[in-house]
Amino acid sequence: MMAGSEPARPGCLEGVRVLDLTRVLAGPTATQLLGDLGADVIKVEHPVGGDDTRGWGPPFVLDRDGRETRESAYFLCANRNKRSVAIDIATTEGQAIVRDLAARSDVVAENFKVGGLAKYGLGYADLAKVNPRLVYCSVTGFGQTGPYKDRAGYDFIAQGLGGIMSITGEPDGRPMKVGVGIADVMCGMYAAVAILAALRHRDVTGRGQHIDMSLLDSQVAWLINAGTYYLLSGEPPPRLGNAHPNIVPYNVYQAADGHVILAVGNDRQFRAWCGHVGRAELATDPRFATNADRQRNRLDLEPIVEEIMRGGTKSEWVTALAAIGVPCDAVNAIPEVFADPQIRHRGMRIELPHAKSDSGSVSLIGNPIKLSDAPVSYRAAPPTLGEHTDAVLAETLGLSAARIESLRRAGVIR
Repeated sequence: MMAGSEPARPGCLEGVRVLDLTRVLAGPTATQLLGDLGADVIKVEHPVGGDDTRGWGPPFVLDRDGRETRESAYFLCANRNKRSVAIDIATTEGQAIVRDLAARSDVVAENFKVGGLAKYGLGYADLAKVNPRLVYCSVTGFGQTGPYKDRAGYDFIAQGLGGIMSITGEPDGRPMKVGVGIADVMCGMYAAVAILAALRHRDVTGRGQHIDMSLLDSQVAWLINAGTYYLLSGEPPPRLGNAHPNIVPYNVYQAADGHVILAVGNDRQFRAWCGHVGRAELATDPRFATNADRQRNRLDLEPIVEEIMRGGTKSEWVTALAAIGVPCDAVNAIPEVFADPQIRHRGMRIELPHAKSDSGSVSLIGNPIKLSDAPVSYRAAPPTLGEHTDAVLAETLGLSAARIESLRRAGVIR
């Protein structure tokens, strides 16, 4: 799906300006989502190197001569619909430019260490003086308060401290992190929701506010049923690999030509599965008649299900069980994900023009939000470092070409 070739319809957040001082994944995830919804996102980067993730490769975008650029796949994943302005905020003039941009913005998002921006005069208390309506979102590893507030925060650390690793992986294996930076991503999602709520509050009251987002808090929040399992029972949920702690059979099974997920969510589905595989007696066996029985006797049932599932191919199981209302589908490798007809139909792979790419475009993952009246838009590929510095300073702050050039010569901007 090639995006960006037609004029975008106005988005829900058209007219909202976001000053993005974030880097890596959690903050950029939040601001990219706001950009997809129509906000004007100005990404402030250090003139030397920019966002750390620009160098987190390979893979990198290849130019027309087959050479690696500074545009990594990691950077591309969370920075579309943004304009890059390269400013050295360690300089007095750079700080003044950021303050002027904040005075003309609705939102500031940042993920410096606690107090990191205050030393530049760019903390919430500083910027609220020049813009009392400002929504200022801070994303850190552990929050603005508490005994861990000064620690550096990483997704991996949050997954470990926040408990998700203790229930991920095979029962007799090591604790295992999720295969993507999910603590970062979920914190970014929570941050985007918080920003939208604060904008609504600002529109009603006229007052901005400071949002304090923590990777660890977010990680604990999305323990969801696993967390409440412990809070209700007093027992930590077991590590079950791909199995479900409360539903059986609900697992990944080896088929004749790969793996499938069988997710039997209720007793009717279990009876239907038993009838289809010619084992109707399992549905009346007192060990397996109800889900509670199956959960208590999973060690007896699982080997039976495993043996049966080996007898069919992935497509045979998916087709047959769909016909009788039993949830079953293949385990896709990433190439199969983007070739899947449902995923293609839903526009989850997009193409955006990119000046540095050898093909003239880059492939990105689409936004899952489907709005009927003001849909998300894909207006621009992730920017090159400092690509929009001159335009933003001229259009937003009204700086002259001579003034911009003097800032460039002084090393304040790139």
